[in-house]
Amino acid sequence: MTDRKELLHSRCINHQDTIVNAYEIYQNIKPSIIVDLFQWMRNEERELYKTTVATLANDRKLRPVFIQKKPVADQIAWMHKTLKLKSCDMVGEHLFQVYFMQGQQDLLVSFCDAMDIEHDGKGSVDGDLPETLDADKLKAAVDTLVEKFDPQLVSLYLRVFNLQTENGWDSLTELIASDDRLALSAA
Repeated sequence: MTDRKELLHSRCINHQDTIVNAYEIYQNIKPSIIVDLFQWMRNEERELYKTTVATLANDRKLRPVFIQKKPVADQIAWMHKTLKLKSCDMVGEHLFQVYFMQGQQDLLVSFCDAMDIEHDGKGSVDGDLPETLDADKLKAAVDTLVEKFDPQLVSLYLRVFNLQTENGWDSLTELIASDDRLALSAA
């Protein structure tokens, strides 16, 4: 009977801890992280910002000018709301990737260095991603990242990184599910 209970418990991990799609991340992450992402994009990657507004507006069958005329805070809130939709998953994942590759390189470099993943010095992986991630090394990497960066940002990065393989890495999925520091919070 105990084995059955343990099996059921292991299958009943909180859904928030097993999020595997970008749109689900947008549904659950603290809004201030998304505001930071879009503010960075608006300041540093203006064309990407404009393209994102246009793409999301077209997806919702709206004219981009309708969104562009809104105050910036309202534009960002609208984009965040739209990226919570399953139909916007690919766009949302792409935005996360660009944000980390260009706007959060220190975090990527720190993670790659801690995991001994070869990269170009800016966090872009040289060659293939590893097939497995050592659980002990991963825990130590996360401890370091949480000390240096906002835990919500670290949580977001690890979830986005885990999207880079079809089913994610078991050790990373387990760590995300078990480490309270990595919980997403919409609060």
